[in-house]
Amino acid sequence: MSAAKSRSWFTAFAKRTSHAAGHPSAFYVAVGFILVWAISGPFFHFSDTWQLVINTSTTVVTFLMVFLIQNTQNRDSQAIQVKLDELIRSIDGAHLALLDLEELEEAELERIRRDYRELARQARRDLRAGKSDTDVREVGISHRRAQNARHRAKRDENVPRS
Repeated sequence: MSAAKSRSWFTAFAKRTSHAAGHPSAFYVAVGFILVWAISGPFFHFSDTWQLVINTSTTVVTFLMVFLIQNTQNRDSQAIQVKLDELIRSIDGAHLALLDLEELEEAELERIRRDYRELARQARRDLRAGKSDTDVREVGISHRRAQNARHRAKRDENVPRS
């Protein structure tokens, strides 16, 4: 599998800008800009135009940065999801139904969360009782049904046909 390095101009720009905006020097530049603006106040008699300069500047920068940072966050989030999906896929006995969870409806996600919360409660009870919590437990009735269906399908594949 090869990772494609070609990027759109916007992706490259967003990544560079997001990285630069997160650098300490960007903070110092912003502080410097505000200091210059504040010091220049008496020269402009603290006029409405003087105030408008900082208000407009910060609004425009904030507005544009929201889109650039969101683009970077979306890309990073997608990359993390793919990596997590690969980890789940590669672990023997993992619940493959957990792949691509971010695409599920909220109600289905909540059902899965309930199953895992119950699993966590059981594990904590076991720990308090001096038992181990490192075994692989099944999660939720729907998972058991799906696993049984896969097992039956696999078994049926291996049955010779006459």
